[in-house]
Amino acid sequence: MKFLKTNLYGILMSLAVAVPAYLLGKLFPVVGGAVIAIIAGMVLNIFLKSLTAIKPGISFVSKKVLQWAVILLGFGMNLGVVLKTGSQSLPIILCTISTSLIIAFILHKAMRIPSNISTLIGVGSSICGGSAIAATAPVIDADDSEVAQAISVIFFFNVLAAIFFPLLGKAIGFSTQSGEAFGIFAGTAVNDTSSVTAAASTWDSMWSLGSATLDKAVTVKLTRTLAIIPITLFLGFYRAKKTRQGKDVSSGSVKFSRIFPMFILGFIAASVITTVAGAYGVPDTFFQPFKELSKFFIVLAMAAIGLGTDIIKLIKTGGKPILLGASCWAGITAVSLLMQHVMHIW
Repeated sequence: MKFLKTNLYGILMSLAVAVPAYLLGKLFPVVGGAVIAIIAGMVLNIFLKSLTAIKPGISFVSKKVLQWAVILLGFGMNLGVVLKTGSQSLPIILCTISTSLIIAFILHKAMRIPSNISTLIGVGSSICGGSAIAATAPVIDADDSEVAQAISVIFFFNVLAAIFFPLLGKAIGFSTQSGEAFGIFAGTAVNDTSSVTAAASTWDSMWSLGSATLDKAVTVKLTRTLAIIPITLFLGFYRAKKTRQGKDVSSGSVKFSRIFPMFILGFIAASVITTVAGAYGVPDTFFQPFKELSKFFIVLAMAAIGLGTDIIKLIKTGGKPILLGASCWAGITAVSLLMQHVMHIW
């Protein structure tokens, strides 16, 4: 009862934003429900006179519900299938992820961009946009404004990619008889899944390829998404180690289980369950409700993050993060094209 009394108004406000955003995201997949929710939340924040009544609830949603969403994300990953079908693109994926993370680290140092923002944009650019940011934010203890800023940057370059990458593919001479080259390009160089599917579908429509490009792009994107596991594990161990070094561990005052983000283990367990179940003949459709609930929880968490974010402050401090996002995006695009050329894919 105390929990409801403290958090109810914030949870209901987050739901009021998230439900229509989720439905609109279905109608406009290039934008996506998460982006709609976070923008709507930030706009509403301007008109709210006080956040006192809803602050505990939106804090609960943005932290705990986001962790639940990450765990449920694991049910969308059959590790065996994705690794088997994505092996061709694996060298490109490893190079693009490394490029983005290196660029983010260098610019973090050179431009003195806050480490959490740099990490979120670097990971979001290199892996899978909003989902990677959602998985990483609780691990590094990023606050709502940092998550909102990273999501906004990723969204901006997602839209640009969905619009211009099919034109770029035509200009540089990708095969129009097969969707292989552009599918790999979209799967490795576009940030978010929604924009990957939008760009690949556009290429299929342009050259009457059915769903050949889309199938390739989605498979590559799923393989790329697996990088969430090692990266969040590394960040979790790194943060836990730094926290322990800053406290008197010998006194027993700090337990590893308290400072390590244990929900990551839930995410890995869900992935393993999906993989084992698939090996025993359980159809993918069995896990579809978990995957949909995960998507909704991400939208719900983004609504709460938006409600707690000062959009005016966000705009004023957005210059360096946008430059960081642009640099990561350009680096990933160039490396993806270079690797495909070296591997004689186009």
